[in-house]
Order: sequence, then structure tokens, then C-alpha cells
Amino acid sequence: MARPKILVFQHVPYEPLGTLDPLLRELGFRIRYVNFGRDSTLRPSLEGYAAVIVLGGPMNSDQIDSFPNLITEVEILRTAVEKGLSVLGICLGAQLLARALGGTVSRNRLREIGWHDVELTAAGRDDPVFSAFAKQQSVFQWHEDGIGLPPGAVCLARSTASEVQAFRYGEHAYGLQFHLEVDASLIERWLTVPENRRILMDEGGHGTAEHIRRETPARVDDLQALSRATFSRWVERFELPPRRLTLPSR
Repeated sequence: MARPKILVFQHVPYEPLGTLDPLLRELGFRIRYVNFGRDSTLRPSLEGYAAVIVLGGPMNSDQIDSFPNLITEVEILRTAVEKGLSVLGICLGAQLLARALGGTVSRNRLREIGWHDVELTAAGRDDPVFSAFAKQQSVFQWHEDGIGLPPGAVCLARSTASEVQAFRYGEHAYGLQFHLEVDASLIERWLTVPENRRILMDEGGHGTAEHIRRETPARVDDLQALSRATFSRWVERFELPPRRLTLPSR
């Protein structure tokens, strides 16, 4: 019997599924990419999909005048959660998921770019998806906005700069500010993107390209092992029967 299909929202070509792609294909899932960077007017249906993954991007979640698809994505995420589909938001995707659930997104005092530690909350240590994490875990980050926890959601991880690094809503919806899906080649690709290079020029110390390149070889293998373990646990949640949720009216 064919495994269910997964709908993936992509915003820029240099932020793909990364290591998630071969894992999902190995497990037999069919993947459909929706490329909003090519066509911001797309409005895909959720019919026939078991899960939705929303990837990162350089835009901010409130830039609806320049990127009208962001409104569409928030609406689709809200519907997906209400239907009980499995949802995974990564970075920008987590911010859009937070907005869909009634949370907030605002500029952090500090950017988090490169290798930074996150600390699990008590809820994170008990979470079935995050069980492979250490209490203090090094992960790869690239964001400047922070999330205000949606009503009814549970904070799973935080950092010094971001009070909400990961959250869960219900049994099936997860938002991650950090990037478990990267490998060494994808990190190097991000370091060479012109827009990213301009951001890195503003950073000092920990956030420079040179510092990231020095740290990556010693950290990336552990991240890939953590990625596989964590995303495999997220996939296992597909087996839970979906439960329709009623979100607060907006």
C-alpha cells in the first residue's frame, strides 16, 4: 500500500527539504513541492495529503504586500491543523504556523546565525518527537525574528535570544526555529547566497562565515544523526488518528 503524500511549501531554491527529502523518500512517502517563489498565486488543496511541511525563506512572515502567498500559507496551515493533519514548520514555516494559531512574530534583539545551543523545556524533555535531543543541544540557526507562543501551544525549546525555539500544538503540529535539515553542503550554499553574505557582513564573532565554516565539521555529523532521529519520530506521529481541532476565532 502506498504511503501518504506530503505537501511541501518552498519559498526559495536554496532552502529545500535538505536531509528530510531522502529520509521521506526512503520511508516511501510521495512529495509534492509547491514553489511559491515561482508563483505566489498558487493555492494548493490539502485533499489527499497526510502532512504539510513549510520551509524557511529570507522574507519576514508579515511581508504580505511583497509576498501575498504568506496569507495563503497561514490560511492553509490553519485548515491543516483543524483537520488534524501532521504539520511541520521550519524557521519561516514555524513563524507562519505560529501566526495561523494566533501567536505573534516580532524582531528579536539579536540574530541567531550559525551554531547555537537550544535548551529543552520540561515539556520538550517529555515530548515524543524531541526525545533524541540532549537537554542542551547545539543546532544550526538562521533567523532574526522570534515567536510569541500561540494560545494552547506548548514550548519545547528556548535559547538566550529566543524564548520559543520550538513548539507543539496538539499532537500533530510542530514549529522549529532552527534548521535540523541542513548538511555541510547546504550550509556552504547558504554562506554564498548574496543576500545572506550581506547579512553576514553585519555580523561579528559567532555569526561570521569564517566562524561557521570552522565550527561546521565538528558539529554537522551529530546534527544529521539528530535530524534523522527527530524527523523519524515526527513521521511516527502520522500513525496517530487525526483529531479535528477547533482553533479560536480570529
